[in-house]
Amino acid sequence: MSGPKEYLVISSSLRSSSRSRILAEYLREYYESQHVSCAFLDLRAFILPLCDGETAYEHPDVAKCAKLITEARVIIAATPVYNYDVCAALKNLVELTGDSWEDKVVGFLCAAGGASSYMSVMSLADSLMLDFRCLIIPRFVYATRNDFSDAKVPTEEVKGRIARLAQASLAIKNAV
Repeated sequence: MSGPKEYLVISSSLRSSSRSRILAEYLREYYESQHVSCAFLDLRAFILPLCDGETAYEHPDVAKCAKLITEARVIIAATPVYNYDVCAALKNLVELTGDSWEDKVVGFLCAAGGASSYMSVMSLADSLMLDFRCLIIPRFVYATRNDFSDAKVPTEEVKGRIARLAQASLAIKNAV
């Protein structure tokens, strides 16, 4: 990766066969097809400590993640949904990198087991809005296991939703 990127896609799942990572990778491909350069942050590539409110901030991987977040204007976070909430790895990333999120445009890609958790990102979205004055894109992608083929490929409908999220992020990136 060369130089800062205005767009950052975060894959927060630590699972090897993650559907949310598939969504994130498709979004990155979509951005590239639109000649939008973006960075890709895969949390599997980092060993992040649990946020302890003290020494965890000094970890070198925290600094690397914070730098990518700070340099981005638009951040799209892909997350699995566990127990009606975004995954703990994404929440931990936000806790560790806090002020790096200040005044960002943020969107979400969610992969869940079923349709009942569609509002799962709202707690994190509220926190990002109130604590860090982020502008939350009022369109996010929520996909269930039924939205993927046996080969783990998103359906055309989900690909269309990802494209609409990307287009919304392009349209409002300079809003704040």
